[in-house]
Amino acid sequence: MTTTPASAGTPVGGSWEELVTVALLGTDRRTLAGQRPGRPAPVALLDAAAVETVRRRAGVRPARAAARPEPAVPDARTALPPAAARRLVTLLTDRPGTGGGGRRGAAPDLMELLPQWLALANARGFAAPPQTLPALLDAARGRTDLRPAALAFAGPRALWLARLNPEWRFALRSSPGGTGTLPEEADDIQRLWQEGLFAERVALLAAVRDKDPSAGRALLVATWATERAEDRLMFLDSLRSGLCAEDETFLEGALTDRSRNVRATAAELLATLPGSALAARMAGRAASCVAVDHTRGTPVITVEAPHECDAAMERDGVVPKPPARRGERSWWLGQLVEAAPLATWRERLGDRSPEEVVALPVADGWQGELHAAWCRAAVRQRDPAWSRALLGPPSAPEAGGPGAVSLAERAKLLATLGAGERAEWVAGFIGTHGLSEAFQLLGVCAVPWAGNLGRAVVDALDIARDAGSFPWSFSGVMGLAERCLDPAEAGRLEGLTSVPDESEHTAPGSGDYWAEAFQRLVTTLRLRATMSAELTAP
Repeated sequence: MTTTPASAGTPVGGSWEELVTVALLGTDRRTLAGQRPGRPAPVALLDAAAVETVRRRAGVRPARAAARPEPAVPDARTALPPAAARRLVTLLTDRPGTGGGGRRGAAPDLMELLPQWLALANARGFAAPPQTLPALLDAARGRTDLRPAALAFAGPRALWLARLNPEWRFALRSSPGGTGTLPEEADDIQRLWQEGLFAERVALLAAVRDKDPSAGRALLVATWATERAEDRLMFLDSLRSGLCAEDETFLEGALTDRSRNVRATAAELLATLPGSALAARMAGRAASCVAVDHTRGTPVITVEAPHECDAAMERDGVVPKPPARRGERSWWLGQLVEAAPLATWRERLGDRSPEEVVALPVADGWQGELHAAWCRAAVRQRDPAWSRALLGPPSAPEAGGPGAVSLAERAKLLATLGAGERAEWVAGFIGTHGLSEAFQLLGVCAVPWAGNLGRAVVDALDIARDAGSFPWSFSGVMGLAERCLDPAEAGRLEGLTSVPDESEHTAPGSGDYWAEAFQRLVTTLRLRATMSAELTAP
């Protein structure tokens, strides 16, 4: 009788799980099964692991070959000029410094120039080099502000890649079905709407609305009753694009939705339709609360805020419970005035213009509440005439205007004006009040800044430097200037790059900082000019 040697069965060390256990615990604490006496335990463990690895691989059956992915949709746009392609690689591989000293040196921040580079490349119709697509998608994944421009530049090939990498799936939300184009056949649109992922359905609805608002609304109506509340809210928000009077019937129905957020969004959308029944109802309620008293020496606006929030008001989007430390009646009044069409007040308040209405005194301390509500209405209804009246002249004390009670509200009002008027108002504000409160206002101005605005910013920085101000107080404005100032201003800034003489009122070391900051500004402006030239097709 022949005895089978131990080596022909289970190898020294036992199963793979046993080998892993011995390796984790250590050969001093766990003995290897079947180990020959006198042989070093670590060597025996490694030999056993090598044998078991070969056994495991030899026993693997070949898997069925996976189907080849379909090729990406061709990108027919113009290829980038070589210099611009090299610049893109540099911008994508740059990483901000990690030093904690707060000083950035004189070198430009390339990552902050990437959004501007992408905007230029998209405006000139260039296609992304294929080898840069992974880095573009990674950059867009890490910075949501980059996504629209980065994905537009990356084109259909990026969406093809996004289907192969879960970390890039966010890109599929930007296009219906992740294909880069709206399905041509009605049946394909219906199938995607019925069977697609939620992100794909949101993108599909937005794309259909952009092409045909009534067709997008019909998609939503067909499945509205079966959608989840959070999905209904997202779908309803898509109606902002192409909102029209034909949407009113559907939105009126949504006012009775079981979700409070859906009801509030429907009411907000209806309030932006000046001819809607809800706008008329809100106008009637608001007008009953506000009037002009002619019995005094000069006309005065009087306010009688609502005494209750009834069911009809709640149905039309009025939130009954105010925030903490806010009176109920003033809370209800603000919501009514905000939702009422601004045209209401010309007729109600004696055929006065917005400037004349805003200039009227308001009795009993209601001016702040009333004007703040008009500010919100002007922003919601995108009404430049009311925005101008509420902003007032930029040279006014604190430039707060009659109704703008914060810089954030002033910035929102400015956003309703044209680019030139915006720049002129902010330049006037800076000329009167300096840069200390101008950061938010500068953020809504068109890029590159208009000449008068750019000159106002540079002059204010020069004045702050000569006055011995703390330079780090203006680092935010300086960063904006690097991205927004017209590159043609670089030559005018050369004289500010030298280290100024320090006086007894100057912060220690500020002269070096100012010189460094202006050197960085000049270098960045020249780099932006070079980038633009590189993106000019030969």
